Amino acid sequence: MLAGRTALVTGAGRGIGREIAARFAREGATVFVNGRDEARTQAAVEALCAETGGDLRPAVFDVTDAAAVQKGLMAARKQTGQLDVLVNNAGIMEGAMLAMSSDDMLRRTLNTNVEATFFVVRTAARLMMRQEGGGSIVNLASIIGRVGVEGYSAYAASKAAVIGMTKALAKELAPQNIRVNALAPGFIETDLTSGIEGDQRARVLAQIRMGRAGTPADVAGPALFLASDLSSYVTGQVLGVDGAMVT
Repeated sequence: MLAGRTALVTGAGRGIGREIAARFAREGATVFVNGRDEARTQAAVEALCAETGGDLRPAVFDVTDAAAVQKGLMAARKQTGQLDVLVNNAGIMEGAMLAMSSDDMLRRTLNTNVEATFFVVRTAARLMMRQEGGGSIVNLASIIGRVGVEGYSAYAASKAAVIGMTKALAKELAPQNIRVNALAPGFIETDLTSGIEGDQRARVLAQIRMGRAGTPADVAGPALFLASDLSSYVTGQVLGVDGAMVT
């Protein structure tokens, strides 16, 4: 479904990002695996190549550094001559009740989840505008950005911003045939949610009508749909991947 295309997935060393990179590689894409740490990113690429038999390459840069983002994306595009798909997956999730929230936590959350997404989309869109066929951008939002959850006000604000950004950019970039959509996962088993245990975990699972937590593979499938020609007339949408989670 992605043969002959080049994709870049941010924060692709583990969890949802890693699974998306693997799925894209299996579907024939050349996939750039982004991470901040060179050794870890290279190790992830080697493991993914062995696992999928696909063409995966490292793209080492910090998504919160605008200059590094520009340099990293341009270097990736230079290797293949194109950038067809971008998945903005890199993000952090920190929780605290409002009275206990710190300024630093708020800044980290907005910097990583909002500013970094903007930086990467901006450079990717500029590159996609230069090529025939446009491209597809998939941003990772969250169900929390749609409905809110107590104790995660900063995270909810950041993901709501991603949703707003997605809708605005879809309108702006549609004339260049660049589609911009978002995925809004619910409770997915990753490192980000590993700290939710015991009674809290039980309460979360009780809210999921499908009766189970999601997996990174549950998110990779919808990401593939939005990246591929199956969704060629779909833009500005926020696709929930939450197992009918009632919050």
